[in-house]
Amino acid sequence: MNKGYRPLVTSDWVRETVPISGGKRQRRVLVMQARETIREGSKSFAAASRLFDRTTRERVWLLYAWCRRCDDVVDGQQGGGVLGDQTKIRKRVKAIRALTERALAGQAPGDPAFDSFGIVARETGITAKMADDVIRGFELDAEGWKPQTQADLMRYCFHVAGAVGVMMAVVMGVSPQDDDTLDRACDLGIAFQLANIARDVLEDDAAGRCYLPAEWLAEMKIPPDKLRHKRYRKKLATLAARLAGLAKQHKRAALAGTRKLGFRQRWAIRAAAGIYGAIAVEVAKRGEHAWDERVSTSKSAKAAFVAGSFFRSLLPAPRLRQAPEWSRSAMAEA
Repeated sequence: MNKGYRPLVTSDWVRETVPISGGKRQRRVLVMQARETIREGSKSFAAASRLFDRTTRERVWLLYAWCRRCDDVVDGQQGGGVLGDQTKIRKRVKAIRALTERALAGQAPGDPAFDSFGIVARETGITAKMADDVIRGFELDAEGWKPQTQADLMRYCFHVAGAVGVMMAVVMGVSPQDDDTLDRACDLGIAFQLANIARDVLEDDAAGRCYLPAEWLAEMKIPPDKLRHKRYRKKLATLAARLAGLAKQHKRAALAGTRKLGFRQRWAIRAAAGIYGAIAVEVAKRGEHAWDERVSTSKSAKAAFVAGSFFRSLLPAPRLRQAPEWSRSAMAEA
C-alpha cells in the first residue's frame, strides 16, 4: 500500500463531496501512485502491463489501484499480504460501495484509489453495473459465505475476478456492448482466480475461509475443518488438480477472445495468461507437495512467457472450439 493512504471510514461518516472526478489530484500523480500499487501488489501483472501502449497501461494501473485498495480494505491487509482483522468487514464493504458510487458520479471520494477509479471509468465507459458485480464479491466474503456447490464456486469466481476481467477489457477499448469479447475477458479472470484458489487453499483455511465446494469435500471425504491435516493432502491435491483443469479450460477460451484486440494488447494478455496459468499447472504438478512452499513464477519464467507471447501474438488468435461449461451469464446468476 502506498504511504499516505488513510483508513477508509464507514459510509455513515462519508460527507457530501463536490463533483470533481478524480478529486483535486492531478491525473499524472494518481497514475504514479497506481504504478507503485501494482508493483507492490502483483509483480506478475505489473510485468504484463508494461506491454500495453502508454494510454492503456496507465488506465490498467488506475483500475488495478481500485481493485487492490478494495481487496486490501476488506481483507484488512496491505498489498495482498497476510489477511488481517476480519471484524467490521460489513462496514468496510459498505464504505467501498459508497466511495465507488461517488467516484462514478464524478465526485471526489478523497481516497487516491477511488479517485483513480473515477478517472478511468470516465475515460473508458466502465459502468456502475460492472463495478457492482465486483463489489458483490466482497459482500460474499463479508457474509462469511462458503460455496456448497460448484455453481457457488463459479459464481464467486465471477464476482471477484471474472467481473474484473470484463472491466479490464473495457479499459483496453472493447465496447461494453461486445458481449462475445467480454465473455472471453471474463474467462481470463476466472482462470486466474481458480489458480489462486488452488495455490492458496491452506492459507485461506488458516484465515477461516474455504472456497472449495462443500460437495467436493464430501465427495473426497475431507472434513471441512481438517484441510491442513497431512493425512488429507493427497485428496486435497486431487481437488487442486480439478481446479487447475477448470482454469485451463477458461484460459483457452480467453485466448480465443484476443482476435479483436490490438497487437500490444494481445501480447500483454497472452503473457499474463501464461504467467498466471503456470501457477495452476505447477500446483497440479506438485500434487500433495503443492503447499510445502508458496507457488510462484520466477523472473526468468516470466521473461520467457513475455518473449514467447510476442511471437504467438503475431499469429491469428485460436478459434473457440468449445466454450467452457460455465458462461458469464450463468456464473452471474448462479
